[in-house]
Amino acid sequence: MTRFESLDAWQRSAALSVNVFRELNELRDFGFGDQITRSSLSISSNIAEGFERASQKEIANFLNYAKGSAGELRSQIYVGIKIGYIENETGKAWLKEANKISKMLYALIKSVRSN
Repeated sequence: MTRFESLDAWQRSAALSVNVFRELNELRDFGFGDQITRSSLSISSNIAEGFERASQKEIANFLNYAKGSAGELRSQIYVGIKIGYIENETGKAWLKEANKISKMLYALIKSVRSN
C-alpha cells in the first residue's frame, strides 16, 4: 500500500491549500475565508484519512470526499473571483489545479475500486 505522502494528488492538494491560506490570510471576510480555506484543506486531509483506513471501500469513500471538496473549492473560487476576493489570474490557476486534482482523484478511486 502506498503512503499518502507519496501520492501526487496529496502533494498537489496540500500545496494548493498552502497557496489558498497564504493568499487569503488577510481577507477581512472571515466567513468566506474560513470556508474556502477549510474546503482546500479538506482535500489533502481526506486523502490522508482514507489511506490510513483498513479497507479499500473506506479508502474509496474518503477519496470521494476529497473529490467532493475539490468541487466545493472550485465553486468557492468562482465566487471569490466574481466578488473580487481572488485575483482573476490567481483564481484561474487554482481552478486549473483543483480540476487536475479532481481528475487524479477520479483515477485513484477507479484504481482502488478495481482492486
